[in-house]
Amino acid sequence: MNTRKNSGGAPAVAGEAGSAGDSPTSRRQGAARRTAAAGSASERREHLVKLAAELFARKGFQATTVRQIADEAGILSGSLYHHFDSKETIVDEVLSTFLDDIIGRYREVLARGGDARSVLSEMVRIGFSNLEPHRAAITVMQNDWNYLRSLPGDRFDYLIKAEDEVERMWIGQIKRGQSEGLLRPDVDPKLTYRMIRDSIWVAVRWFRPGGRLNTAHIAEHYITILFDGLAVGERSPQHT
Repeated sequence: MNTRKNSGGAPAVAGEAGSAGDSPTSRRQGAARRTAAAGSASERREHLVKLAAELFARKGFQATTVRQIADEAGILSGSLYHHFDSKETIVDEVLSTFLDDIIGRYREVLARGGDARSVLSEMVRIGFSNLEPHRAAITVMQNDWNYLRSLPGDRFDYLIKAEDEVERMWIGQIKRGQSEGLLRPDVDPKLTYRMIRDSIWVAVRWFRPGGRLNTAHIAEHYITILFDGLAVGERSPQHT
C-alpha cells in the first residue's frame, strides 16, 4: 500500500563539500560525517513521530497543537517544521506506517495459503500483536477517524482504501471457510468480520503491556473462543 509521507530536510554539515584537491582520507571523513548526519536526522524524525503519536493518542489529534509536540520534544515550534510541514503530516506517517505493516503481514499470510481456519487464526494473531507497537496509531484511528476523513482534499483517502482491502481479506477467508465446511454457513461473513475487528481493536483500551497476559496469550484465548465457543454440550436451538 502506497502512502504519502513528507520528508523534512536535514541540516547541512559543515565542511561536507570537497574541493578537487581533497585527499582520499578527507573525502572519506566527509562521507562519514554526511552519513552520520543523515542517520541522526532520521533518528530525530522517528523520535518526534513517536512523541507526537503518544500525544495524539492521549489528547486526541484535534486537541494536540504543534507547540505541544515541540514542547514535549524540548524544541522550538519552528524546529519541528524543519522535519514536518504540518501536524497532518505527522499523523499521516503514524497511521500509514501502521497500515502498511498490518496489511503487508496479512498479504503474506494469504500468500502462504492453508485452510481458512488456519489463515484466520494467523490474522487474529497479527491483529493482537499490533496492540503494543502500534498502540498509538490504533487509538488515533478509533478516536479521530471521522475527523481525519472530513478534512478537505484526498490526503486521508487511503484510510478508506486500506479499510476496504482489510475487510475483503477477512470476508474472503470467512466465506472460504464456509464453502470448505470449516465454518458455520448460517453466520453473516461481513457482520462476523466486524465483530472480530472491533473485539481486537477495542482491546487497546484495556490491554497493558507487562500484565499477566501478553498479546500472544490473548490472541490464543480469543481464537479458542472464536472457533470452539464458550458453551459446552450440544448447541442451543436458535430462536427465531
